[in-house]
Amino acid sequence: MADLQDELHPPAEVGGLPQLLGAVPELCASGSDPDADLLERARALLAAHPVADGYSGLPWALRHLPWFDLEVGESAVDTDVPRLREGHVGALMWSLHLPEGLDGDRAVGATLEQLDLVKTVVRNHPEGLRLVRTAGQTTDARNCGRAAVLLGPAGAAALGDSLGILRSLHALGLRALTLSGVSWASAAGLTRFGEEVLREMNRLGVLADLSGASDATVRRTLAVSKAPVLFSRSAARALRPHPANLPDDLLAELGAAKGLCMVPLTAEQTGPTVRDVADHLDHVRAVAGAECVGLSGTYDAGTAHPQELGDASCYPHLVAELLRRGWDEADLALLTWGNVQRLLRESDFTAKAAQQRRPPSTAKIAELDG
Repeated sequence: MADLQDELHPPAEVGGLPQLLGAVPELCASGSDPDADLLERARALLAAHPVADGYSGLPWALRHLPWFDLEVGESAVDTDVPRLREGHVGALMWSLHLPEGLDGDRAVGATLEQLDLVKTVVRNHPEGLRLVRTAGQTTDARNCGRAAVLLGPAGAAALGDSLGILRSLHALGLRALTLSGVSWASAAGLTRFGEEVLREMNRLGVLADLSGASDATVRRTLAVSKAPVLFSRSAARALRPHPANLPDDLLAELGAAKGLCMVPLTAEQTGPTVRDVADHLDHVRAVAGAECVGLSGTYDAGTAHPQELGDASCYPHLVAELLRRGWDEADLALLTWGNVQRLLRESDFTAKAAQQRRPPSTAKIAELDG
């Protein structure tokens, strides 16, 4: 029912923003510190439109801790419930990616173990976390004061070249799969079996994550997919020549396809300061459009973070920098919350339509690529 309500009524991130934040300047008018004023405005905006974080490495990080309590706080990781609340994070995608070198049955088994760990962690922290699948459930969790946890992205190796395993992972809650690192999604692009995997993902409602995919795979996915795609950890290559960052021509194609580029808060991909991250957000918005840019904390993924963005509590500092640059409230609401909600809704609509047109695929990699 929540999904139906989301569609019958325009989401808050698009409508009503001027009224919501129109009074904020009054709150800050008497302040003598412009930086403090901007930070207060940022917190006010995030209270209404929290962050939907596109990538968290927390599941793998937790595997190495003998004991933890995310609701009280956990100093051994970058993410816990108190910091999620301080950073106004309303939803986050928990990565099921695996270390390099795991493939075949080992990759399938390790991914299932990750899924089991995530469900155990969420179950043991009911006051702070809630496992969700849809845009409506995500909003419901936020309204109940919980951070919504979405499963994925997982690595393509987790499928073991089996569409049956893809369906099983989806039944367990998987929402995104990264199309790279396998024979059917390689530097040469998608094979015939790879295209069939993508069609089955569309039918199920599993989002295609293209961060780290080859340019050939990206372009073929954009051509074949009926659902919008995302880049869970990609910034602008024009500003920083990292291989996972996107050149302007692909950003433009992504904008035309109404996909989503989620800019990571990592020093390696975006730069050492919060201003560098804001530069990438400015660039992606200018090239792809305001509806196609999002945020990816990439916390607990083993990467260094820019100054002032060291953990999940720091999002207000980034939003304050964007306010300083003149971002309006409507675009900021899309950046933090609205664009991820749109992607989830459109993926589910595509899946419902596809399920009426085609049964589950029985294709085998040996039949199509052998």
